[in-house]
Amino acid sequence: MKEKIISKAKEMFLKLGFKSITMDDIAGEMCISKKTIYKYFANKELLIEESVQVIHTEVNGIIAEITSKDFNAIEENFEIRRMFAEMFKATDTSPLYQLKKHYPEIHEKVLTYQVEMCQTCFRENIEKGISQGLYRNDINIEAYINFYYSLIFTINENIRSEREVFSLEMEALQYHTRAMATKKGIAELERNLLNPIT
Repeated sequence: MKEKIISKAKEMFLKLGFKSITMDDIAGEMCISKKTIYKYFANKELLIEESVQVIHTEVNGIIAEITSKDFNAIEENFEIRRMFAEMFKATDTSPLYQLKKHYPEIHEKVLTYQVEMCQTCFRENIEKGISQGLYRNDINIEAYINFYYSLIFTINENIRSEREVFSLEMEALQYHTRAMATKKGIAELERNLLNPIT
């Protein structure tokens, strides 16, 4: 039952917002008593925290699946963007923006594991791109990881609209790729831009 509650809560939080959804809403949607939810979660904050951890695990799994396929480094980044577009398509407000504004303590916990995941993902992508001749081999990898991470998280934490977040993230991806790309990489970027993500 605990897993079912987390699954439903996660779905509702992403669709309608962490702040606006109440324990009553979740209980009503699941046709169970609020007492049943409180049996597993002492308060809403604990339910949000566990729901966010599940989202993080799901995102990690999908990224691992994408990176295990035969995409080149630039295609890989576009596929990951597609995954996020699909995963958060029903969301009106950026989840990170909501957490930062309404649940700052949970937001801080999220950042600790998000930072590690993103930095690992960005580093592996850059190294892959260099080995494929798509990114220049003279770039400072750690600096580029930090540049891109700072861009993405500043967007997510400060822009309310998920639609606007997605649009700016696509601009950031293009900016990040052009900054690193060889001529071969620019050609690959242009090819991927012909197939826009909606």
